[in-house]
Amino acid sequence: GRSEARRRPRPREEALSNTAIVVALFIGVAAWFFVASRLTAKSWESGEQDGDVGAMRAPPERIGLLFFMAVVTSLFGLFLTAYSMRMHHGIGWCHLTIPNILWVNTGVLLVASIAMQLASHAAGRGQRQFARVALIAGGLLTGAFLAGQVMAWQAVGPSLYFIQGSPAIAFFYVLTTVHGLHLVGGLYVLGRAALRFSAGAELIDLRQSLSLCAIYWHFLLLVWFVVFAVLLFL
Repeated sequence: GRSEARRRPRPREEALSNTAIVVALFIGVAAWFFVASRLTAKSWESGEQDGDVGAMRAPPERIGLLFFMAVVTSLFGLFLTAYSMRMHHGIGWCHLTIPNILWVNTGVLLVASIAMQLASHAAGRGQRQFARVALIAGGLLTGAFLAGQVMAWQAVGPSLYFIQGSPAIAFFYVLTTVHGLHLVGGLYVLGRAALRFSAGAELIDLRQSLSLCAIYWHFLLLVWFVVFAVLLFL
């Protein structure tokens, strides 16, 4: 009756919340394209070319990655909008108790992203050994993040044994699993770059791959920040 009506948000509040998510999504996409344009700057190149001409000759791999990130952003935006809409219906919904290990995982992924940026930067400066160490560190830390996510899944399940029908746990698994799968895809590309590294490929041939990997890791870190904030505060 009255208490349930008090718990359930009004239609106006639900619409405002969903609108806020959509607006935040578009702002995030715009902000990311701005940041990505900075990250994709070829700082190791001589700069003899005209600036406008150089900007128009961005490698197709970079353009493809930017479009892929835009698609992934839209995908997560749809997931988060559905999360908000389902939560506001209130029927059968129970908020999750976020496992403490997710805080640790967030820190691990942040350091992994920093390591990938260091690897890309070192490759651009011709520091082969440092780039190799940073690349390995980024891969290992990413693996540690994924292992920590599995531990978080195991921690969430038993904590909700009395409400297994709650959609909140399903959204938690879907959001974290989809994010994890994108990281696994990144590790595959990273592994190929590492094999080329081990085979003695020149840094000039690896700069592009390491730069793209760094951008992708920064992007997935940003996505995780948003997902974690939604799970934590909504």
